Amino acid sequence: MKTTLRIATRKSPLAMWQAEFVKASLEKAHPGLEVILLPMSTKGDKILDVPLAKIGGKGLFTKELEDRMMDGDADIAVHSMKDVPMELPEGFALGAILERHSPTDAFVSNNFKRFEDLPKGATLGTSSLRRKAQLMAIRPDLNVIDLRGNVGTRLGKLDAGEYDAIVLATSGLQRLGLDERIQHEISADTCLPAVTQGTLGIEFFEKDLETLEIIRVLNHEPSEIRAKAERAMNHRLEGGCQVPIGVFAELEDDTIHLRGLVAELDGSKILTASGSGSINEPEKLGIEVGEALLKQGASEILDRVYANQPGK
Repeated sequence: MKTTLRIATRKSPLAMWQAEFVKASLEKAHPGLEVILLPMSTKGDKILDVPLAKIGGKGLFTKELEDRMMDGDADIAVHSMKDVPMELPEGFALGAILERHSPTDAFVSNNFKRFEDLPKGATLGTSSLRRKAQLMAIRPDLNVIDLRGNVGTRLGKLDAGEYDAIVLATSGLQRLGLDERIQHEISADTCLPAVTQGTLGIEFFEKDLETLEIIRVLNHEPSEIRAKAERAMNHRLEGGCQVPIGVFAELEDDTIHLRGLVAELDGSKILTASGSGSINEPEKLGIEVGEALLKQGASEILDRVYANQPGK
């Protein structure tokens, strides 16, 4: 077995936490293994004044890490799964899905305790079309504007008074030890999470079975099942990473329950579908829920979204 493993990772504090977490977990599982981090800045980290959807979507966060692997500099890459495109480049695969952390969105504000408390016309910041659509469906009176940057940058903009409140992934704040900034977690009933939100994945070269043996020990099967169902639904919708699609899978004994959503950008129309199936066939359930949304007209909504984007 290899004695050294190299991880390509973004330089942002959250990405570094994720890579450090995987490093510590692998070294604990494999005594004698040395895991080396190779931090880098991606295009998605550098261009902070343009919405992600306008510069190619969240695949920007993964492509350059894959390039580092292709160059032979790294063996694996650690990703937040919600940043991972539905289809990986040829030769790459996901070798482990780690145990899911909180999948919810977090309401963060210095002046208001809950999302419902925001006054009419308040400025709410989010980088997510999914969050924007669902929250505007509930509160069309709010001024919801784009918010880019890493977690620290976003909190800094809030503290500078540029926003009355912002919405971030609960898991990201918790991983960075910023739990105290969370006023409350927005329930999945109010705002359905992004595909695999709160889940980390490890990407590797599909033919590198030695590396797969090392990283597979971190795979969490219940989280993997949920991820497969959620990604299958998104794939059936031909959804990219930066689209107004929400999905949430839950396990109950041998059954998986899945809820899905597609929304108009302004929240004026919300399509929903749900279903249940065997944990042994998560992709089948994901496809079924995706098809139920398509029958309601999801493709027309998504076509309008993509018309304003340079690509999926």
